[in-house]
Amino acid sequence: MIVHIIIIVTGAYLLGSIPSAVWIGKAAKGVDVREHGSRNAGATNTMRVLGVKTGIPVLLIDVFKGFAAVKLAMLPTVFEIGSNALVNFQLALGAAAVLGHVFPIFAGFRGGKGVAAIVGILMALHWQATLVAIGVFFITLFISKYVSLSSLMMGFSFPVSVIFIFHVDAISLKIFSIVVCILLLVTHRKNISRLIHGNENKATFLFKKAVNHKN
Repeated sequence: MIVHIIIIVTGAYLLGSIPSAVWIGKAAKGVDVREHGSRNAGATNTMRVLGVKTGIPVLLIDVFKGFAAVKLAMLPTVFEIGSNALVNFQLALGAAAVLGHVFPIFAGFRGGKGVAAIVGILMALHWQATLVAIGVFFITLFISKYVSLSSLMMGFSFPVSVIFIFHVDAISLKIFSIVVCILLLVTHRKNISRLIHGNENKATFLFKKAVNHKN
């Protein structure tokens, strides 16, 4: 049983470690996005550096790998469907995937902030609360034009939805939702500093053509 669990958790980490931003950036434009823009290997920086068309596949892959990592829990295990043990295992797989995204073994342990992967994880765990959080993200983005602030508001809204709107019974999921919020605060600490000082970049790159970095 323990060996089986270790193998699946390792698989979740490896899924999370797929550096879509790095691989797609190099394949499509010959650019390592970690050397440009915010130097973050995520969908937002890919869009900023290489354009929206290049960034969308990165976004979709990152969301999918978080979702798929949690679904690995449905492989034959000793956990009963709907049990608290299964929920805890799903949370462990999600955490492993985020760890892989932030510290990817396939990209020198220099990854992204994990926002897209977290969205996929949350969608697999509780899609209703995730849709509320995504709605908060887009409303905040429309009003503020800051992706970082929108991500933070999305992180805040998820535990609120889980605990106060949908009244989820699983204590572990409630705790995880709060941990996700804290994780986003930690990974966005530089963005928070720039927001406070008024020098955070707005998402104008969403409407601009990609910059050619080959020359």
